[in-house]
Amino acid sequence: MSPNFPAKLWDTLDSMRGLRTVGARGLSTPAVELARRLRETRRRSLVLCNPLTAEDMMVQSAPEASPAKWHLAHTTWFFESFILNEFQSGYRLFNRDFPWLFNSYYQSFAAFPEKRLRASFSRPTLDEVLRYRGYVDAALDHLFSRNLHPEAFNRLELGVNHEEQHQELLLTDILNALFTNPLRPAYLVPDPNQRSTEPADAPALRDIAFEGGLVEVGASGDGFCFDNELERHRVWLEEYRLASRLVTCGEYAAFIADGGYRRPELWLSAGWDAVQAHGWHCPLYWTESGGRWTIFTLRGEQPLNAIKSLPVSHISYFEADAYARWSGRRLPTESEWEAAAAQEPIAGNLLDSGRLHPAGLATESAQPRIPHPAQLFGDCWEWTGSAYLAYPGFKPLNGSLGEYNGKFMSGQMVLRGGSCATPQAHIRATYRNFFSPETRWQFSGIRLAS
Repeated sequence: MSPNFPAKLWDTLDSMRGLRTVGARGLSTPAVELARRLRETRRRSLVLCNPLTAEDMMVQSAPEASPAKWHLAHTTWFFESFILNEFQSGYRLFNRDFPWLFNSYYQSFAAFPEKRLRASFSRPTLDEVLRYRGYVDAALDHLFSRNLHPEAFNRLELGVNHEEQHQELLLTDILNALFTNPLRPAYLVPDPNQRSTEPADAPALRDIAFEGGLVEVGASGDGFCFDNELERHRVWLEEYRLASRLVTCGEYAAFIADGGYRRPELWLSAGWDAVQAHGWHCPLYWTESGGRWTIFTLRGEQPLNAIKSLPVSHISYFEADAYARWSGRRLPTESEWEAAAAQEPIAGNLLDSGRLHPAGLATESAQPRIPHPAQLFGDCWEWTGSAYLAYPGFKPLNGSLGEYNGKFMSGQMVLRGGSCATPQAHIRATYRNFFSPETRWQFSGIRLAS
């Protein structure tokens, strides 16, 4: 992990039993690698909570958010419920109430409390949740000491990816919780080195042409993927262009100044309804006072003028679509985005960088003259113009795990590419994220297409 994160919770985890013998003699190479990634992922969740107080970890500031303590418990519940209960002979539940208390939305598994009530879970205590994690980690260690059933391996891999998803949700929920606090406290202290390296201006926005034609999209099934990335199939793309980078805060400020939030002709009907209903007049976390704009980040309040070259973030699909229309362009389809990203390396400003905020690009003169879009991975999830629907041949997983993705294929839009809060090992070109079009609390931004 980045040295920006204090280390005391590493010590907390090391003081517990659990995941000590991973990599032991006799495990196959894939199992050794999975065990290493599992331990790293379980540790990272605690490290991300290190700057928080126990009181911070109880806050649920929006209906779509969850308290940090709940994230720690729910990710542990996933391993206990779908792996240990089924594949660890003689496994005993840590607490008989936890299977329903920390269930999220798996209707076929158990009843569960309303999501909006998660902030009321003052019990179990944080100490008990940490003991729960240690108990389950020890049982996972024991499971790895034996030959893994193939289905247990698959579910462990899914569990790791599930916890990585919750690490990103954890950071977005923390940001929202601290923003709604009248004191606006910072999650981490500002990094002076980061501020000094921000470019004053973004490189000029260029259009990069793609030939289109018959292309294959979706995961091949070789290596881990979620069920919604299957089956791989062919689609026809007309010639198209993608912008060379993401839209910046400064460019979005020009949209605001031009009355973007007051012009219904720029908005989809449901988007204009959302603007009116929620009183939107700027992105989430932007504040205007005396003609000056500031943006709240995980490192505290930042003046817009200092970060105007950084990608605009925390934008809904409706806002992204309205901005694209204002600029005379559109959003890419998810197939266009994937075809452009398929051969690009998985590299960028992701969680591993420790920045925890979208980053600016070097000036045009410092960039290589290679016609590839920048910022495809990391910085901000990129809204596409594609509804979240099943691919041809899609089959959800068997049992309760079939509720993981498939049942949300209605009223959602697809985002691609990951963000500054996405672990690098988690993202790939075929990854399909999805949220309702009004969602703004994620690190979501804009790439234009034409």
